[in-house]
Amino acid sequence: MKNFKKILAPTDLSEVSALGVRQALDIAHANGAEVIIYHVVAVSDEWFAGHEHQDPVRDLLSLETRRLDRFLREKFPEFTGLVEIIQKVELGHPAVNIVEVAKREDVDLIVISTHGRTGIGHMLLGSVTEKVVARASCPVLTIPAAGRAGSKAKAA
Repeated sequence: MKNFKKILAPTDLSEVSALGVRQALDIAHANGAEVIIYHVVAVSDEWFAGHEHQDPVRDLLSLETRRLDRFLREKFPEFTGLVEIIQKVELGHPAVNIVEVAKREDVDLIVISTHGRTGIGHMLLGSVTEKVVARASCPVLTIPAAGRAGSKAKAA
């Protein structure tokens, strides 16, 4: 198995995505790697319309950066000081941004959770994980949502 030095762990700050972040932190700890915890905020025009008199991008990025920091402190305090963690928050399209930052940062592995949507939910929303697996230039480890039948991590 390859010795990973830089791991990308995308998160939408959900409980499901915490599974992938935890796996990334475990792998990083075992390999002495750094982890980029990456939160992409997909925004719509409606959000910006209600904030004309402010700097909406700066305000939104500041808010989401605080949310990511709180997410990590609350969910993974045991990794503080054990793993080098870099936090990144950007606006954009999650699948596109994840693939681009993985390439730009020259990561060795992407660890990403799947929400496990099926049927109409999958058709309407698509799958960020699926798009990342299809476009990434490095290995992608997918972590299925807990409780799914036969849920085990899958390397793609």
